[in-house]
Amino acid sequence: MSYPVAVLAVLAACLCGVPLPVACSDHLNYRPIIGVLAQENIVGDPHAQGSSYIAASYVKYLESAGARVVPIRINRTDEEYEKIFNSINGLLLPGGDVDLQTSQFSRLSKIFYDLAIKANDASDYFPIWGTCQGFQQMTVLTSNKNLLTLTETKAVALPLTFTPASQNSRLFKAFPRDLLQSLSEDNITSNFHSWSLSLQNYSRNSKLKRFYKVLTTNTDGRRQFISTMEANRYPFYAVQWHPEKSPFEWVDKPGMVHSAASIRASFYTAHFFVSEAMKNHHKFSSASEEERALIYNYSAVFTGLDGIFVQNYYFD
Repeated sequence: MSYPVAVLAVLAACLCGVPLPVACSDHLNYRPIIGVLAQENIVGDPHAQGSSYIAASYVKYLESAGARVVPIRINRTDEEYEKIFNSINGLLLPGGDVDLQTSQFSRLSKIFYDLAIKANDASDYFPIWGTCQGFQQMTVLTSNKNLLTLTETKAVALPLTFTPASQNSRLFKAFPRDLLQSLSEDNITSNFHSWSLSLQNYSRNSKLKRFYKVLTTNTDGRRQFISTMEANRYPFYAVQWHPEKSPFEWVDKPGMVHSAASIRASFYTAHFFVSEAMKNHHKFSSASEEERALIYNYSAVFTGLDGIFVQNYYFD
């Protein structure tokens, strides 16, 4: 089904944005630094070192849009995490496969989510982006329960079904008309998840309905689930699909897409989120502290072209 012309016209327009009840800075920060959460190593990973990892594709994804990255490692103190929060300009919750309620990843996510809520309520604009597992973790944090349901969405590429709410979304407003058309008609969004937030479960939960606006949905043929959403009052964004995989992951399996349109979708989502991070003015206390924190201090490990991720960063 083609994307409605009226929706395309609104989405493609270069608007000033939907105002949030938090203040955006008049001047942008053109040196944004975004934190990416590490998570427990994948069981059976023969390349694993230390206790946690970050897939390099998420780092490249943010760097491709003009951001630098700070890895946020597990098993640190709350005080250390608060210091990091006050030094970075945004947060990305990556995909993976850990427990959303008992893992160290979930612990970190809650700490930073709570700090971001508090900051935004105090007019300190701080954006969060969640991809796949990150999307799922955000739903758990907002609803205080796991409302996910099994879907047949492991290794499949799908088009997006845009909702009427997407017409006024912040996320899609600057996407070109032809890219929106491709996203709505072609199988260019990579899905690698077994669990989803069904539209039914979302609709039945008052906390989720108040907090998030559903921008796109998908179906596995049996159940309709949410694939893109953004918060109403906070600069929080989440996609169940993987925009970072098209340009930066190369495992040869169903669901992987490397078309021109999928690459553009990756760029536009990354550009949007980095632009959001530019509205934040947190900074490190010194240049030397910033230098020590950056991902450049670590080396990505090549795991092979048949691996889940082409490269990983590993941490103690």
